[in-house]
Amino acid sequence: MRSVALRRRPGVLLTELGFGAAQGGNLYRARSEESFAAAVDTAWDAGIRYFDTAPHYGLGLSERRLGAALRARPRDDYVVSTKVGRLLVSSPETSHLTDPEGFEVAADHRRVWDFSRDGVLRSLEASLERTGLDRIDVVYLHDPDDHWQQAATEAVPTLVGLRDQGVIRAIGAGMNQSAMLTRFVRETDIDLVMCAGRFTLLEQGALHDLLPAAEEEGVAVVIAGVYNSGLLARDRPPADATYNYQRAPAALVHRARLIAEVCESHGATLPEAALAYARTPPAVVSTVVGMGSADQVTETVRRAGAEITPALWPALVAAGLTGP
Repeated sequence: MRSVALRRRPGVLLTELGFGAAQGGNLYRARSEESFAAAVDTAWDAGIRYFDTAPHYGLGLSERRLGAALRARPRDDYVVSTKVGRLLVSSPETSHLTDPEGFEVAADHRRVWDFSRDGVLRSLEASLERTGLDRIDVVYLHDPDDHWQQAATEAVPTLVGLRDQGVIRAIGAGMNQSAMLTRFVRETDIDLVMCAGRFTLLEQGALHDLLPAAEEEGVAVVIAGVYNSGLLARDRPPADATYNYQRAPAALVHRARLIAEVCESHGATLPEAALAYARTPPAVVSTVVGMGSADQVTETVRRAGAEITPALWPALVAAGLTGP
């Protein structure tokens, strides 16, 4: 599988398909240690060498499982990214409850927003302990939507210092919006961004701000959420498909089905086209897809390798279903 170097950090290479480890944190439902380890093994055998996680995913469970699955492999052969901004604080008084943020784990910790220098350092130290790895390669600010000032003036300089010392190799921000990511690209010294859900077959908002800015500034873009949290994940979207982690409005389901019909007329399935479309802008270096089982990895790799005729994209534009 091809790897692409970050323009600002050419020593950091990301495979074009990245492994999203949120499901290792029991996103939506419990998964066994064995199932997740098999997913990582299958991804490795397929050539995937970029793995993304975060403390938020299962209150640290994803980081622990990913670290255990990778620890015996040659450390220079893969890239791991995690995130800062949510500290995990012990919460024994709620340990009998289930985590309220969508992960099937005990709520024995709570998330506390913190983009201060101390918060960043504590978060990274805890991630290293949970993963058991000797380093984290890429560190993203995680969803700093309501924390621009502290994130830009405290968290980013802290990460720049760690990068300059060689403690980490690249820094960035990961969000579900493109406007603030564009500010990070234009106004701070970051190397890459992770944009979730805002450049897909359904949404092209990042075309107008983030992607041009990233290309001009030499900042790499990682696209996540290529299926818009489920709506584009099946050949024909069902009526109860999810979008932005909620049930999709009927009008969006209808539009996704129209996109699927055009894709099929050009010999592609909707998920195959969704993955291919996310890779089209020159600033994009990788697409990260959540995978929690060996079967999911196998199917994702197959989709990513599908041949897509270039005529599909203008056909979608002509039908009024995507932007140019």
